[in-house]
Amino acid sequence: MSIAALVLLGMVAAGGLVLAAIGERVRPSWGGGLLSLALAGAAALAWQAHGTAPAAVHAGYVVGALAAIAGGGPVASAVLRAADPTNAATAGGPADPEVLRGGAWVGVLERAATAVILLAGWPEGLAILVAVKGLGRYAELKAPAAAERFIIGTLASLLWAAACVGCILLLHR
Repeated sequence: MSIAALVLLGMVAAGGLVLAAIGERVRPSWGGGLLSLALAGAAALAWQAHGTAPAAVHAGYVVGALAAIAGGGPVASAVLRAADPTNAATAGGPADPEVLRGGAWVGVLERAATAVILLAGWPEGLAILVAVKGLGRYAELKAPAAAERFIIGTLASLLWAAACVGCILLLHR
């Protein structure tokens, strides 16, 4: 079961990389949902695993961190699209990728830091991470669409990374 969970986590990481390579503007919204289902499957398999070998656990750290980093962008994009029911992406709505430019790269770094913080057993570090991110974007958050995109994107990104780390920790128990 633990090897199957690792393989599924690896597929999540690879799928996230493929979806990220497609680009945010043409990426299908269902891709984020598919990655979420695959992560849920990996978590279920990890939950059932007992007596995971230490080498598999160490591999799980790497594969899970890659899944957190690579898969979070497509998932966050799908959540942002779902949060904009008027489909106002061209008019500066929360799904507009021009609002808070550079957010994709910030999200990659945010998910990497989240995975490291949680794997290190220091969840308090998440407060520092969010505070630093908020201070860095403070001047841009005056626009309502930017504030909404910041909150939704940050929460989706953090939750995705935490779910990937949770899957790793299930293997470790």
